[in-house]
Amino acid sequence: MMDSMGKKKPRPRRSFTPEFKAEIVELCRRGDRSVGQVAKDFDLTETAVRQWVRQAEVDEGHRDGLTSSEREELAALRRENRRLREDVDVLKRATAFFVRETR
Repeated sequence: MMDSMGKKKPRPRRSFTPEFKAEIVELCRRGDRSVGQVAKDFDLTETAVRQWVRQAEVDEGHRDGLTSSEREELAALRRENRRLREDVDVLKRATAFFVRETR
């Protein structure tokens, strides 16, 4: 994937099922092939595969960090927090408008 200037084009973002990720992690753990070889065989980035292996270790309690469910909850709370901040901002502007109009 090289463009005319010799630079690599960014790979389009893909999503994978938890089952697929678990299968890839299991292949890496068997030890038949290196993480790099598993990534190459399935047209994945080595970085992504290493992250999946690391996340599986966290989820299983073998490594410190946020579990997958904790990450999902954190992301949902951040989205809700952002929406609530936007709501508060709109209400502040509406309040300021009505204060000016009623004078």
